[in-house]
Amino acid sequence: MRVTIIQSGLEWENPNANKINFEKKIKEVAHNSDLILLPEMFTTGFSMNPQGFADLYPGETSAWMSKMATENSIALTGSYIAKENSNYFNRMIFAYPNGDIVYYDKRHLFRMAGEDKNYSAGNKRVVVNYMGWRILLLVCYDLRFPVWSRNRNDYDLILLVANFPERRRYAWNSLLVARAIENQCYVAACNRVGDDGNGVKHFGDSQIIDPLGQPIAIANPNRDEIITATLSLDNLKKIRESFPVHLDADRFEIL
Repeated sequence: MRVTIIQSGLEWENPNANKINFEKKIKEVAHNSDLILLPEMFTTGFSMNPQGFADLYPGETSAWMSKMATENSIALTGSYIAKENSNYFNRMIFAYPNGDIVYYDKRHLFRMAGEDKNYSAGNKRVVVNYMGWRILLLVCYDLRFPVWSRNRNDYDLILLVANFPERRRYAWNSLLVARAIENQCYVAACNRVGDDGNGVKHFGDSQIIDPLGQPIAIANPNRDEIITATLSLDNLKKIRESFPVHLDADRFEIL
């Protein structure tokens, strides 16, 4: 499976401008990809103003993602501010090439920025199936919580979308490798670049990592860039069979 990450700056709280930017970039690379990742809150940046910029679910943004997936014959994922009933969510969409949609609501809300006061947390771990791959969906701060992302022999690939700031760059790179190694899975992580509306700088370092923790592709920091890598289920199977650490894994229960 060919996985593409679109690392990009985001126009602060400007959904139309961001959709125009990503539509152009998706069309440029879709012919060489099966799955494309956009950053966390790709329509607005990491905004704590859901009342002003939330989109209903289902609504315009989910329809746009479905349209991009069908028109370009790819799967597409990224998160945005979604409103459902009276609640706001940091909602990650997985749009299939046929237009069908599955979503995951960010479980771990970043309290240091007040996300927990402005959004509702998800309570469901989501694994989607695509092209024979079992894929776990995660958003940004989820990366820090290994029990939530623990492989229960139920997934092969982690997709992570993020607005991870430059000042925590070391944690980003270290935790991505850890999640790949401890779960014997591929990891594809899309981070934004540039300053947001609060002056917080983002570095990028979007990357695709193999089950041994080795980067297959990594974007240059601090600039818009697109990277693509081909993932192999056969390679994953060989690694797990030759070094079956999952047979000795501890059990966890999430309440």
